[in-house]
Amino acid sequence: MAAFSAADVKTLRDRLGAGMLDSKNALVEADGDIEKAIEILRVKGLKGVEKRSGRATTAGLVTAKAGDGVATLIELASETDFVAKNERFLALAERVLDAVAAAGAADVESAKAAPLVPTDTAGGAPATTVQAYIDDEAALLGEKVELRSVEQVRGERFAIYLHKTSKDLPPQVGVVLGYAGNDADTARSVAQHIAVYDPTYTTRADVPAETVEHERQVLTEATRNEGKPEAALPKIVEGKLTGFYKEVVLVDQPYARDSKQATGAVLKDAGLTVSGFARVKVGA
Repeated sequence: MAAFSAADVKTLRDRLGAGMLDSKNALVEADGDIEKAIEILRVKGLKGVEKRSGRATTAGLVTAKAGDGVATLIELASETDFVAKNERFLALAERVLDAVAAAGAADVESAKAAPLVPTDTAGGAPATTVQAYIDDEAALLGEKVELRSVEQVRGERFAIYLHKTSKDLPPQVGVVLGYAGNDADTARSVAQHIAVYDPTYTTRADVPAETVEHERQVLTEATRNEGKPEAALPKIVEGKLTGFYKEVVLVDQPYARDSKQATGAVLKDAGLTVSGFARVKVGA
């Protein structure tokens, strides 16, 4: 029987995030050689990539970085929290983020095709693209892993906020705020506001005309069904549209730290102009 210890099994699990039985069996097959066991798990894992393709990825993390005039935010998804907090998965996310940002990829498909210079760490096999690298690491981790979201924000400066919904897990909600101005503290606070209130647009002008018209029609019909006088409908509907804007437009939303103020007023007082923002939540 191969000579290896419980510490060897733990080492293999810590490096790969593999299950205990899989790690033990790989060490048996590799006669106790950890590096050979890693390769065995990698090969076996790659054979199972297609079998894992239909599985749901409800866990994972978000991470972001800012560059010169552009910031990138990604969501890397896994099947379980066990893998999401594994050191190998965390390292995978950072390498993917670096490659996506370096390539200037603004969407998932172009990000997957982005080039990635291979490194031979922890037995990882060479990869030439982000997707190839993800597949290779997924084989070692033993779960389906996918790059599910990629957002790009342009601006003079950036506030990045990564929120942990559990102290034991990596960040689950990520926000990047692009802005011009000098008040970094307020910019970060607004990024935190976005994490909580999830606006869709920066200003009313950003809301598509067809979206506004659809909302107006819905509100008109609903108000009419309430029995309001026909002549009063336009004024009532416009008032309700204001409520709609407060839900979806950043500058119209009541500020998270002081609901008596609009977020737009807070930005103006701080001398900040928002160039754009992105918010990603794991599994959303």
